[in-house]
Amino acid sequence: MISTSDKIKLTLAILLLLAGVAVFHYLADQAAALRVAAVLVAVVAAFAVASFTDLGRQFSGFSRDAVAEAKKVVWPSRKETMQTTGVVVLLVLVMAVFLWAVDAGLAWAVKNLMGWGV
Repeated sequence: MISTSDKIKLTLAILLLLAGVAVFHYLADQAAALRVAAVLVAVVAAFAVASFTDLGRQFSGFSRDAVAEAKKVVWPSRKETMQTTGVVVLLVLVMAVFLWAVDAGLAWAVKNLMGWGV
């Protein structure tokens, strides 16, 4: 259950996001960099407010855990990546030729069965 204070904070965060969109449109005749900066400030402020809620703290913990898990991943080397890519491309080409051959064979068979063959 979301507490009343969290509801207020989340509402404030949503209002900050909406204010950012409103400022973006209000500054339509200004430089694009200023408009984007205004939206970014609103987004950062909204996330800052939302981070003080229970949901925000849970999301923050989840994000830290996700980053920690991503650091544990053993990424393939460039050589392994190139070899795997080569195998995938070769398999795709072999399957394309196989499916073309099956399609051509079935088309030939249907034409002959229907009496349309030469």
